[in-house]
Amino acid sequence: MNQIPKEFNPGITSPAYFIRKKLLQSFIEFAPYMKGIMLDFGCGSKPYKTLFSVEKYIGLDYENPGHSHINEQIDVFYNGKDIPFEDEYFDSIFSSEVFEHIFNLDKSLKELNRVLKYNGTMLISCPFSICEHEEPHDFARYSSFGIKHLLTNAGFEIIAQRKTGNSIEAIHQLKAIYINRHLYPYLKKIPVIRSVFRITLVSLVNITGIFLSKIFPNRNDLYLNNIVVCKKIKVI
Repeated sequence: MNQIPKEFNPGITSPAYFIRKKLLQSFIEFAPYMKGIMLDFGCGSKPYKTLFSVEKYIGLDYENPGHSHINEQIDVFYNGKDIPFEDEYFDSIFSSEVFEHIFNLDKSLKELNRVLKYNGTMLISCPFSICEHEEPHDFARYSSFGIKHLLTNAGFEIIAQRKTGNSIEAIHQLKAIYINRHLYPYLKKIPVIRSVFRITLVSLVNITGIFLSKIFPNRNDLYLNNIVVCKKIKVI
């Protein structure tokens, strides 16, 4: 846990507290499914690399104008269409918060199917409740039913699927993001006040979300992220 960058293992003062905490918890639980030669599809800075005990870890990413790759250790860049590896090269594939940035996801899933070995496993996450980001390269939000449908049609069998967070946590997560994106910028030029404002207000929102989620009905028709573990059962 100490090796995970703080940005992806945040404290209560973080405006991404609920999203990042729930993602990390799920990845820790499902990391044992990843084995052998693993592809990190859309790897970015590889924040979760230390969670996986694999034979070989290969990070692949796309040169996206909406996302800076400065200081990111990407092993292979690709053209956004064709993954530059041979058929059935990988034993497992990991992809976190990438699918929303792919316009024709069905085509990319076909490529992921091609480079994954038969019965190989894939662990993915994609957001359901989040603001637009990395604009203009933000194309979709998938419901739990939608992502299951796409993966099944692409030749994968669902092993495990979950929603992260409940409705109360999702609402408070969106509040924290709003504060960080639309209120905090007004105070950027006032060092002490901006820090106190951000830490105090964001922390209060997060703490309130934690408290209310324990006493209000636990519903997840509104939630944060989809997490899916699946395996390749047929070639598409």
